[in-house]
Amino acid sequence: ELITSKIGSKWITNLAELRKIEKYTEDEKFKSKWREIKHKNKLRLIDFISNKHSVKINPDSIFDSQVKRFHEYKRQLLNILHVISMYNRIKSAPGELFIPRTVIFGGKAAPSYQMAKTIIKLINSVAEHVNNDPEIGDKLKILFIKNYGVTLAERIIPASDLSEQISTAGFEASGTGNMKFALNGALTIGTLDGANVEIKSEVGDDNIFIFGLTADEILNKRKQSYTPISYYDSNPELKLIIDMLKTNYFNKSEPGIFDTIVNELLYRDYYFVMADFEAYCTAQKRVELAYLNTDLWTRMSIINSARMEKFSSDRSIREYARDIWNVTPKVIE
Repeated sequence: ELITSKIGSKWITNLAELRKIEKYTEDEKFKSKWREIKHKNKLRLIDFISNKHSVKINPDSIFDSQVKRFHEYKRQLLNILHVISMYNRIKSAPGELFIPRTVIFGGKAAPSYQMAKTIIKLINSVAEHVNNDPEIGDKLKILFIKNYGVTLAERIIPASDLSEQISTAGFEASGTGNMKFALNGALTIGTLDGANVEIKSEVGDDNIFIFGLTADEILNKRKQSYTPISYYDSNPELKLIIDMLKTNYFNKSEPGIFDTIVNELLYRDYYFVMADFEAYCTAQKRVELAYLNTDLWTRMSIINSARMEKFSSDRSIREYARDIWNVTPKVIE
């Protein structure tokens, strides 16, 4: 409704029209309304999940979402390691400035995919510990929203500030969730993988948070006999996190259940979680700095929405018709 009030309704059937909202990135009233709508979407999501989760969520926090099929290459594990690093930051310096964050996970694993299911278990164990720590308060909350599907996506995606698209470079064929998040004004943190490459091209380097090894760099590391334990030895922050998993910090009543994750990270790490951890944390700090600047973040959000025309199926079909099928459009009266 806000967009239509400014540029008319043609954008609904011709997404290229959406570019016209870019001129409102300097319009204070438009930006204020844009933020208000995002806030209402957050409250709508909080209301929807409040019956199933007893966690009190701060609507002014960064809504940081990774909702997709669970697979090691999509690296939900990298995300939860960063969550643990944020938890450690708060615990070690509770008086320091911390940008509140609500980290939302959703998705399903294949029935026999044991490692993916263990990662889901880790997320839930960390969430239970962090969400019930009074010293953390409303600075950091973690939600694993069960039974993820379209109904939940319709609520999570419009409420999200940050879209996690952090797959190991070279593994994601495309991705469509990243497009939906960007269209709804969420900013992407991601690797140069799948459609992230094209989103970056459309929105510009200043309106996306890119990090990590490229697909070529991954291949080169494989050829050079990648040794993930070297990152454990050289990065104290990462070492602390792995040691917490080793010593059952989040699973005292179920010792050893995360040993498979620890062994994978230290001695194999096929999806380069250890190698990308430091770059990922650095990118997340850039996210925090940008979010502190409300005007900048709003401008970036509007630009992400405005430049999603390339990802419309209408555009795809139009180009197929012109370049491959050699057919001309017919107007239906």
